[in-house]
Amino acid sequence: CGYENAPKRAHFNDAGADVYSTISCHIPPGDTRKIPLGFGLELPDGYMAIMMPRSGHAAKGIVSQVAPADSRYKGELHAIITNNSRYNTIKVEKGDRIAQLVVIPIVIPDFVTDLGEQRGVGAFGSTGVK
Repeated sequence: CGYENAPKRAHFNDAGADVYSTISCHIPPGDTRKIPLGFGLELPDGYMAIMMPRSGHAAKGIVSQVAPADSRYKGELHAIITNNSRYNTIKVEKGDRIAQLVVIPIVIPDFVTDLGEQRGVGAFGSTGVK
C-alpha cells in the first residue's frame, strides 16, 4: 500500500502489522471507541482478519477488542479500543499506532445437531485433575 495509513510490520516476519488511527479522540476510563483506520482488505475465502491489542497498550489497560473481519467484508476497517483504566483518559492522536492487524486461516466446520455417540458425560475437567 502506498499511503500514510497503510498497516506496517516492524519486522518482515511479525505476525501482526501495526494499524494507525485516522482521527484524534479521547477515551475516558471504562469507555470504548470505534476508530477508523483508513483502509480495507480483500481477503480470500478461508481467511479472516482480527485486530489484536498492542502489548505496550495492553499493559496499561488499553485494549483493542478482537472483532473479526470476514473474507466477504469490503468496507473500511476499524479498531474498537477500550480504556480499562480506572482514572486516566486516553488521548489518541491521528497517526498513533493503536492495534495490530493479524490475518489468520480458518476452517469452516459442518455444524451438527445429532451428537451421536458422545465421548463422556462430563464437561470441562471431566477427565480428571491429574
